[in-house]
Amino acid sequence: MKRFWPWLRILGALGILAVLVWQLGTKAFLDGLREVDVTGVAAALGIGFATTVFSAWRWCLVARRLSLELSLWGAVGEYYRALFLNGVLPAGVLGDVNRAVRHGRESGDVPRGVRAVVLERTAGQIAVIGASVAVVFSTPSVVPPPMDGVVMAAGIVVAVLALAAVVTGMTAGKRWIHSGSKWRRGFAVTLADVRLGLLAKETWPGVSLLSVATLAGHLALFVVAARAAGVTAPVGELLPLMILALLAMGLPLNIGGWGPREGVCALLFGAAGLGSAQGVTVAVVYGVLALVASLPGAAVLLARSFKTHTPAAPRLGVPVRIGETR
Repeated sequence: MKRFWPWLRILGALGILAVLVWQLGTKAFLDGLREVDVTGVAAALGIGFATTVFSAWRWCLVARRLSLELSLWGAVGEYYRALFLNGVLPAGVLGDVNRAVRHGRESGDVPRGVRAVVLERTAGQIAVIGASVAVVFSTPSVVPPPMDGVVMAAGIVVAVLALAAVVTGMTAGKRWIHSGSKWRRGFAVTLADVRLGLLAKETWPGVSLLSVATLAGHLALFVVAARAAGVTAPVGELLPLMILALLAMGLPLNIGGWGPREGVCALLFGAAGLGSAQGVTVAVVYGVLALVASLPGAAVLLARSFKTHTPAAPRLGVPVRIGETR
């Protein structure tokens, strides 16, 4: 199954996009590409810088609590690089995988480096899921079935897993850390890192605040996309739709974020009376602007590649005696 999963992800995303083209035609997609202008690009770069700094800062907080060295500006460069790779490679997570492994190798602890990135991304997803559950409770009319059930199920799963992790950590964590079973030992180490990286009083306030700030940045970019696409509805009416669209982007059936986002926007905008085609156009504009926001990562990637392949300069000014070789 592991061999076929990447292909299933790609086929799932392509299937969603194919259904949208079949139902709505290609105009909604082409309109989304045409509506991107210089103002939108400038806004995307500015908002993208802010959200990348917030996310990198969150990564620093988690990594440092796990005893891994990570400077803020080094984290910003690595995060930009990961965002660009996530956006241009099919799986949508390969940039984060590369970021985790690179940092783990540089720190001398690859498993802990991977866990730091997983915890950092998990914190961001928890913020999105929490906001989505709040949307279902506060404005249930904008969430058509069966999506309301999906959101509630996701919220319940997160709450149950968090409770189970806390109870297991309190009852068995310390005993399992010395277990002869590799799986129990690994689970206990992971729980210890969750407590340190996310739940400690020195960590969770900062991680929570940065996750909310990052979510606000993504929503701001969605508002820019909606205005560029010609949507004039009030921001308060659009935010619930956009929060759920961000939740859909976390589904494992996307190609660089494309697929579920467009499907959910078509569903929600149609149910809200704004038009399914308009929803697809907004999603396409957002996708293009998100890729634009990640473009500094391409510069980081090129700079790192050039540095890696540049031969070391010969040492100058070192005297060599006649007959001596170096």
